[in-house]
Amino acid sequence: MENKNMDNLIKREGKKVSSKRRTYMFLNINISCIATSMLGTALTTALPPIMKDLKITVDTGQWLTSGFGLFLAVMTPFTAFLISRFRTKRLYCIAVSFFIVGLSICAISKNFYLMMLGRIIQGCGNGLLSSMAQVIILTIYPPDRIGTMMGWYGLSIGVAPIIAPTLAGILVDTVGWRMIFIISIGIMCLSLICAIFVFEDVLPTMRKKFDVISLILSALTFGGITFAIGNMGTKDFVSYYVLFSFIVGIVSGIFFTYRQLHLKVPFLDVRILKNKDYSVSLASTVILNLILLGTSIVFPVYIQQIKRYSATISGLNALPGSLCMAIISPFAGKLYDKVGIKFLFIFGSLILSLSNFVTYFISFETSIWVVSFINIFRMVSIGCLLMPLVTWAMKDVPKYKASDATALYNSIRFIGGAVGSGLFISVMTKVANTIGKDMEHPTMYGFRVVNLVMAGFTFISVLLGIFGCNQKLFAKNNKSNEKEKNNKKSGQEMTVKDNSGVEIVVDGKKDPDNNSETITMVNQETSNDTDHIKDSSEIVMDHDISSKK
Repeated sequence: MENKNMDNLIKREGKKVSSKRRTYMFLNINISCIATSMLGTALTTALPPIMKDLKITVDTGQWLTSGFGLFLAVMTPFTAFLISRFRTKRLYCIAVSFFIVGLSICAISKNFYLMMLGRIIQGCGNGLLSSMAQVIILTIYPPDRIGTMMGWYGLSIGVAPIIAPTLAGILVDTVGWRMIFIISIGIMCLSLICAIFVFEDVLPTMRKKFDVISLILSALTFGGITFAIGNMGTKDFVSYYVLFSFIVGIVSGIFFTYRQLHLKVPFLDVRILKNKDYSVSLASTVILNLILLGTSIVFPVYIQQIKRYSATISGLNALPGSLCMAIISPFAGKLYDKVGIKFLFIFGSLILSLSNFVTYFISFETSIWVVSFINIFRMVSIGCLLMPLVTWAMKDVPKYKASDATALYNSIRFIGGAVGSGLFISVMTKVANTIGKDMEHPTMYGFRVVNLVMAGFTFISVLLGIFGCNQKLFAKNNKSNEKEKNNKKSGQEMTVKDNSGVEIVVDGKKDPDNNSETITMVNQETSNDTDHIKDSSEIVMDHDISSKK
């Protein structure tokens, strides 16, 4: 039996705000998330002029995107603790304020280091905002409306990155790249003011200890690996500089995993990776994000630095593919419900691999609109995969592990994107400076080799779809999990036991002193004798019921 406590909280908390108030909260969340989503892709178009003004190289400039993604990924596991520990309104305002500070630093920066600091602060704020947005929407709306509202939320954050490169290109060519950050500051200030007046403390808080060691280990893991790959463009692939960073990341990852397997309440439950469907989906999603963000970096370099077109043309060139990806995504979700994941998995990965392979044959004389046409196929294939893969990954995850599953999935997915931007820029720079240095257009040759490398990665995704997915090619999706909605227990107490041997006892009785619900988590040994229960700890959930009038 799964832990239904979170479902109960969602239902109760959703009733505490009026329909009008939660609409205001939802609109405010969408405004802030649109701004954060737009900035992620807008910077890719503005990167060449930023590199010129700050007098930095391509491989240094890519850290403005990969570093942002790195801290976004490091922040994601931390958000689970913050959201459960601090009041909703206060934490949301802090997250928005963090993002505003980061934007302000970038808007006035005169060198790379100040710009990088601003991007790091933005990454922390964005990680907290994106996690809070999903949890708040799931809490303030009743179950029969959550799907609809999450769909609108997904549409908002999906359309924003599509129009961002075009808008950024226009701003860069007219008023300069700093205006991108200035406009974002205005949007986020509006969101902050609205949040002060319309937000409520809709999420419960818990008194629990945060595992600092796990956070440090996770930061070293993600940071070490990403830092190593990001420096492959300027250092030798097997240099001590790169190898040391890799070793730090890998060793930290081993210790991090070991610690999570032995903690009574893990910082991040990595046992979820034992689920084959989850792991296969995660591996393919990492490849997709690696390709998606890598493409968003190398294609503006091709359009603006190799072909010598403006940033506006660069943004318009990417627009058709991005629009097609947005349009195909909801249809891909419906197709998943009808035929399952395997057809979409194989078909999407195969088209993506072929589109990357064809791009290898692009020459300096090739029209940029031919490149745009090829990019349409690339983005359509990604749109066919992203949402269905996430749905497939989560379908068998118990609800009481959903937060761990989502945090782990997003953390590794963000790292995939950060590694993608660093890896492909590094490969392009390295090839251009070594193999292609005697050619007429060395950067062009580096661009072609990068697309060949992308084709190799996506072919791995094809193999995962063929051999990693046990479904039939056109198997109808099984929705047997819906029957779990009727498995409510009439009693006040419920106990579940996960793979780690941790029993979760949910006591529905109220504490008369602090009006709270108590969840007792006990690590029980194999003996059935209750006298042998050891290492119990309580997490008291501050469920403020005094607001009910």
